[in-house]
Amino acid sequence: MLKESNWFKDKYMHITIIAGARPNFIKISPIINEIRKKQSEGVDIQYSLVHTGQHYDKVMSGLFFEELNIPEPDVNLAAGGGSQAEQTASIMVAFEKYLAQHPTDMVMVVGDVTSTMACAIVAKKMCIPLAHVEAGIRSFDMTMPEEVNRIVTDSLSDYYFITSAYAKENLKKCGVPDEKVFFVGNVMIDSLLTNLPRLHKPNEFDQLNLKEKEYIVLTLHRPNNVDDTDNLLTMLRTIDSNVGNVQVVFPIHPRTKQKLDGIDCSFPNIRFVSPMGYLEFIYLVKNSLAVITDSGGITEETTILRVPCLTLRDNTERPETCAIGTNELIGTNPQNLIPALKKLFSGQWKTGGTPELWDGHTAERIVNVIVEFKTK
Repeated sequence: MLKESNWFKDKYMHITIIAGARPNFIKISPIINEIRKKQSEGVDIQYSLVHTGQHYDKVMSGLFFEELNIPEPDVNLAAGGGSQAEQTASIMVAFEKYLAQHPTDMVMVVGDVTSTMACAIVAKKMCIPLAHVEAGIRSFDMTMPEEVNRIVTDSLSDYYFITSAYAKENLKKCGVPDEKVFFVGNVMIDSLLTNLPRLHKPNEFDQLNLKEKEYIVLTLHRPNNVDDTDNLLTMLRTIDSNVGNVQVVFPIHPRTKQKLDGIDCSFPNIRFVSPMGYLEFIYLVKNSLAVITDSGGITEETTILRVPCLTLRDNTERPETCAIGTNELIGTNPQNLIPALKKLFSGQWKTGGTPELWDGHTAERIVNVIVEFKTK
């Protein structure tokens, strides 16, 4: 059980929720909806939504707020671009000023982006209880910026909401007491299951004459896959030459597009399209034959949707998507794709199952934990 602290004894509770990048938006939506539900039931719980501005363009930010029914943020810290150090510093300075003017009982951060770590540091220095949603996941790869963010955030948190038994074991090894850890499931899956009936077909589906289960979705954005142009071109050529006549739809990340701009190259089977909103992208994934990606979150979504997933990474912080789900680590060597694609096209890919508590009720469990201890 949690040890009581003064803020749990107060009649009125206020939570400051942080969002800064697209994965955050997907995760906070069900949490906010569950808080609103509790409010309608007479529970005196309030929240503020702080948008750090880490992702600041319309598709990467604004459209997700609209599609996922997320209310306008109480403040946008407008952190903008720049290096990771510049973003971290900008978020910390702005968030500290915000908290000084807007006291709160708890800061809640989600995931592992720069905003997560930056706001966690500020909250802890201001002696505000800190809750981390999606705590304890680890890739054990310190070259990943997200891994640094996870470790720092988990070292500062007071309450840990975890997605799997793997996360609990990771936290236990770090000395986190069991009474601070809550196995609640995966809040990203709450968003996925809630929005399945609302998916809508992107314009590109008909423009490219796509057929259900007859195309592959590709996403690439991680530095070790896209920063070296020669490596990126090799990856794309390997995919293009090993998919037969199957179309590969590539909603190209701005980071990746920048690398390809001005280069004379041709990929007959790869269709480059603009980034999509959540409802369109999940429609594309749900109806695909398979997904090739270097994203962590997409491996969770494909697991629930039972879509084969080929992950272009040497490690994963979501091992349950491989042990239980439809995901397989292919690695960053493009040649590893060739046997994996042969396996896919021969119909030998695993079916996969659903990890424990990935059932659409994670946000409910999170808010129930907070309310339970608030009322004691």
